[in-house]
Amino acid sequence: MSWNDIFYPGNPERREKLIRKNQELLNLMENNFRATNQLAETLKKHLGWSFSPITLDEKATLKENCDVIIECIHEIQAEVEKIDMQLKEKLEPTLYEKLGHKNLSVPDYQIVKNALHGVCACGGVASFVVVGWLIHNGTILANITSTLIKVAASGAALVALGVVFLGIDMIIGAIIGSIERDKLEKALKEYDEALKEFKPASVKYQDSITEVRIRIEMSENIVH
Repeated sequence: MSWNDIFYPGNPERREKLIRKNQELLNLMENNFRATNQLAETLKKHLGWSFSPITLDEKATLKENCDVIIECIHEIQAEVEKIDMQLKEKLEPTLYEKLGHKNLSVPDYQIVKNALHGVCACGGVASFVVVGWLIHNGTILANITSTLIKVAASGAALVALGVVFLGIDMIIGAIIGSIERDKLEKALKEYDEALKEFKPASVKYQDSITEVRIRIEMSENIVH
């Protein structure tokens, strides 16, 4: 036990908390990267859009990894905006509104299918599900992007995510450069602030992408 631990007996517990919180951030980022790649694969398969897969870099900082996801989501949002504007022009306002809420009659569906085929050269049931989800859930992409920007500006953003694997002594040196109580508490507070918004936004983002993939699979099973 170090002299600092003798004078500040709560430090070992604080270190363990810091390690757990860093691991939680790492897990969230891994899942967000996976979900974003799954969304990109879905858009490529059913709408013909092509996006490069993204990879988490554990040697990079939290901010650098956030920037990678943000750039990819911005590319997706740009394509969504294009198809959204074109469909608004091609469809009657009430029909466009129904598309977002997936509340179409058979005749309505045929009209939307034809319009969709003219916009992105596809018009199957799965394509319809994807477009309806994108229109109705556009805020999901905006919210996760906004949250990532906040996390990238947080006190924990300059820490390399993979530092969690270095071991107790090295992680403390890498994260705060010291084992003094006040700096440990400051680091814990910064991690708490980063996780407060990031965790629920990440879970919602991941769940939404899982939802649309399940809906696509269900629609394809019905067709087949």
